[in-house]
Amino acid sequence: MAATQQLPMQSRTGRVNQRYGSQGERLVAGVVPLSTDKYYVLLIQSTRRGGWVLPKGGWELDEATAQDAAKREAWEEAGIICKISYDLGMISEKRRADQLTATAPKASYHFFEAVVEKQEAQWPEMHKRSRQWFTYTQAREALAPRPELLDALDRCTMHR
Repeated sequence: MAATQQLPMQSRTGRVNQRYGSQGERLVAGVVPLSTDKYYVLLIQSTRRGGWVLPKGGWELDEATAQDAAKREAWEEAGIICKISYDLGMISEKRRADQLTATAPKASYHFFEAVVEKQEAQWPEMHKRSRQWFTYTQAREALAPRPELLDALDRCTMHR
C-alpha cells in the first residue's frame, strides 16, 4: 500500500470472496508485526475470545498475493502500515476438531514477518480491538492458547 494511497476506514466482512485450499480449508494470511529494533511484537485483542492474537484474516479472491491480504489485515485490525521482511511459511491448523465451528472453520495460515513503519491513531477496527506491544516472553505467554500463532512467533527473527 503506497503512502499516498488513502486507506479504507471500513473492514471487509463476510466470506463471499474467501479463498479456500484443496482440502476445503480457509486460506488465512497474517503478520508478525515487529518494532524496528525487533525487541517488541504488536498483538491485538481477539474479538471472539478477548485474548491476544496476531493480525490475520482471510485471503480474498481480489488479492493477488497472501502478502497483500496480510498487509490489509494488519491495517484493518491493528491500524498499522508495515513492510514485509520475511515469508514465515505455511502453518497448518492446530486446533482440535471440537474447537472448529462454522464461524471458525479449519484453516491454513500463511504468516509473514513485518516491520511496523507507521501506527495510525484511527483504523477500521479501533472500536472493536485494542493493540499492545509485547516482548517475546510476554507474547509467548499471551499466545499460549493459540499454537498456530505461537508457531508464527517462534519462526520470526525478533530478539528473544
